Amino acid sequence: MDVKRYFRGPVMWIVLAVLAVVVLMNVVSTGGGYKTVDTGQVVQAIDKNQVDQVKLTTGDDQVIKVDLKSGQKVAGSDKIQASYIGSQGSTLAKELQQKYNAGKIDKGYTVSPSKQSPFLSVVLSLLPFVLLVVVFLFLMNQMQGGGSRVMQFGKSKAKLITKDTPKTTFSDVAGSDEAVEELQEIKEFLQEPSKFQAVGAKIPKGVLLYGPPGTGKTLLARAVAGEAGVPFYSISGSDFVEMFVGVGASRVRDLFEQAKTNAPAIVFVDEIDAVGRHRGAGLGGGHDEREQTLNQLLVEMDGFDVKGGVILIAATNRPDILDPALLRPGRFDRQIAVDRPDMQGRLEILKVHQKGKPVAPDVDLGAVARRTPGFTGADLANVLNEAALLTARSDQKLVNNHFLDEAIDRVVAGPQKKTRIMSEKEKKITAYHEGGHALVAAASPNSDPVHKITILSRGRALGYTMVLPDEDKYSTTRNEMLDQLAYMLGGRAAEELVFHDPTTGAANDIEKATSTAKSMVTQYGMTERLGAIKFGNSDSEPFLGREMGHQRDYSEEVAALVDEEVKKLIETAHNEAWEILVENRDVLDNLVLELLEKETLGKEQIAEIFSTVVKRPMRPAWTGSTRRTPSTRPPVLSPKELALTNGAAGTNGNGPASLTKGTESPTEQVPEERPDN
Repeated sequence: MDVKRYFRGPVMWIVLAVLAVVVLMNVVSTGGGYKTVDTGQVVQAIDKNQVDQVKLTTGDDQVIKVDLKSGQKVAGSDKIQASYIGSQGSTLAKELQQKYNAGKIDKGYTVSPSKQSPFLSVVLSLLPFVLLVVVFLFLMNQMQGGGSRVMQFGKSKAKLITKDTPKTTFSDVAGSDEAVEELQEIKEFLQEPSKFQAVGAKIPKGVLLYGPPGTGKTLLARAVAGEAGVPFYSISGSDFVEMFVGVGASRVRDLFEQAKTNAPAIVFVDEIDAVGRHRGAGLGGGHDEREQTLNQLLVEMDGFDVKGGVILIAATNRPDILDPALLRPGRFDRQIAVDRPDMQGRLEILKVHQKGKPVAPDVDLGAVARRTPGFTGADLANVLNEAALLTARSDQKLVNNHFLDEAIDRVVAGPQKKTRIMSEKEKKITAYHEGGHALVAAASPNSDPVHKITILSRGRALGYTMVLPDEDKYSTTRNEMLDQLAYMLGGRAAEELVFHDPTTGAANDIEKATSTAKSMVTQYGMTERLGAIKFGNSDSEPFLGREMGHQRDYSEEVAALVDEEVKKLIETAHNEAWEILVENRDVLDNLVLELLEKETLGKEQIAEIFSTVVKRPMRPAWTGSTRRTPSTRPPVLSPKELALTNGAAGTNGNGPASLTKGTESPTEQVPEERPDN
């Protein structure tokens, strides 16, 4: 808070005026040296003829003031006063008159009405008027002032980033090459618009960046501003709406007026879903103000001058709830997906955030990138920051692999609970639980490799097993999902097999398995009885939320079938996990012994323990119907596969291995069958 501004303003003068009046009233109303005592003491002094002079005040101030005779004191003072009420005044006056007639009061007594100082009366009568004038002048001063004034609600709160602001450039952005390439065009148009206008090209009026949180949407917008070197107005979607009606629309108008005045310019609206949600979704018409703001935004975007050089960039992580009118061509002409980076993108991001952090020579950022699939740029930045914090906490100078490994664990599962002490029995149950997960994953034919197992408590988990793919994957097959179900239930199956008494530790596993099985049935069409049909409406209401907005669009009979198929998938996966653990019980016991001794096992140690584990046979071919017979003809070879095949054949001296026209392809080997669901 700016304290000096308040001292310079009229507020200080108002406070001083009030204090002056209070002090003045206290001075005027002082008792003139009279000590206040009980009324009975004053009456007693009058009865004992100790009084020399008396002043009796009537009216609002009902006070009797007494000067005592020489040598007389009451309560240590020769001047006393007391208050009285109502009829006591006339009684005191009669008694004083009698004493005066008897010559007991030397200097007599006086009865007078209460009087106020003329000056004080004038001041008190004028004070309300003066205060009103001061408040009026204060408000007028605020109306004429700049930002954050009383009557400036309609002004835009956008922050203007100028050339003096530290620049963010495209070199600071990694892992989003496609988005950078698209935004480079925006920068070139702002710097050299004639190049595009010469060939009749029109620059997009708006660019929408969408993607999961933490993928760098705001960073990309800042990079465009830093590269283009033009005025950059940044505002959050929630800054448009205030408590007063009409403020949002007014701020939108003011924002674009400023941008057009300083064109070429960029307007960046972060979290535009706060103001751009689908219209007509609110209950009871309670969102009219937000809709007015959105309507004004639509008008401003449609009213752009093509040659004006004003470009709107917006960011959101929920494009599904935005109003269709906002997304149509002519407003947001270009929509750029900013997704989670692939392995190469993660490596580039790690290199960017590694700057300024001394790392040990043996640190391999590529290995870190391989261990962090699904991480966003924000997650990777957090990993390196956590590693640096751990390094400083340990009084080390270089970030090493141990700190990076611990940092990944902290980001994935939270910090280690060193104060949580488990009994030996609970630790053994946890070891068998995590061992069950790992063993089922290792024995499943379509599961990803096990990278790490730990029974150290982190966050809410007593332990965890890390299963990661060797390369980035963007889709999942049915067999892979079935193996995932078995892997999820491996911990529960191990508890049942070894201890014959499952624990609550599998609650999250059961929840994930149920969700996966339900998606296989209702979204992906991976069951024969229900077929390739999507069940349920997943269009969530923008204001009611995902759960309340869900609507079931199928009958009770179909719902019963869905439940049966979900249960069948879960039961089959549970049985598969049980069979794997029974077949490899010795391996499971050896794994548990290693976990109890070392608490954490890495990829190489796990591979050594699982060296004797035999993969389960592949499931039979599945087409979703017995009428659709699987083809024995293999898929064609891609040019890359042909090149590899030809190279291998040339090395072996067998000549070209590519298939020519008329060459019969070898018959596909039918995999060994096992019971399927």
